Amino acid sequence: MGSPRITILRLILFFTISIIITGKVECKGLESPQYTVVHSESDFEVRFYRESAWMTAPVDEISFEKATKDGFHRLFQFIEGANLNFSRIPMTVPVLTSIVPGAGPLHSSAYFVKFYLPEKFQATPPLPLPELNLQPDWWKSRCIAVRKFSGFARDNNIVKEAKKLALSLSRSEWANTTSTESEYAYSIAQYNSPFRFIGRVNEVWADVGGSEANGCKSRLSAAY
Repeated sequence: MGSPRITILRLILFFTISIIITGKVECKGLESPQYTVVHSESDFEVRFYRESAWMTAPVDEISFEKATKDGFHRLFQFIEGANLNFSRIPMTVPVLTSIVPGAGPLHSSAYFVKFYLPEKFQATPPLPLPELNLQPDWWKSRCIAVRKFSGFARDNNIVKEAKKLALSLSRSEWANTTSTESEYAYSIAQYNSPFRFIGRVNEVWADVGGSEANGCKSRLSAAY
């Protein structure tokens, strides 16, 4: 698996090749889950994501930041070869932290940190070493409302950003369409390395009703 120094340098290299073009995240050589934008407004958009496979690190923690750091540390060991195949797995984006509803100060005490598996490993993900406590997560196709925000995703701003998305949805055709089947309150998608300080892009994701592209329409649109 290499020395810790080489591992850290490789992590920095993976993330620093990401660039921002015309407001959209473009990552040279980095795969990401495929989606289609089905609706766009000034402060959010609704996307249809296809079926996909992720590797997930469950974390019991109050702090979003600590949970993300802990979960991604285990996931990075997995992609560096800590799996039963000893496979090196290319880095992908985004790193997704899903928040489970709860009673903590961030409205959660449990998180799932997720790594999107590259196309090569979608059908048959390598099995992680048991001590990493990771598990595959098979996504069905789904509709997701997304709000972008800049800077760093921190304990002191993720709830505010999630509330802004909820407010935007409540004032739109998507009012009351948040999926009741989702086990997560919302998710935070991060596209940049901690070593990038300018031009950072993050997103708040919230599942909305529908599992097919034409099912991502708002209830108002569906009535016509």
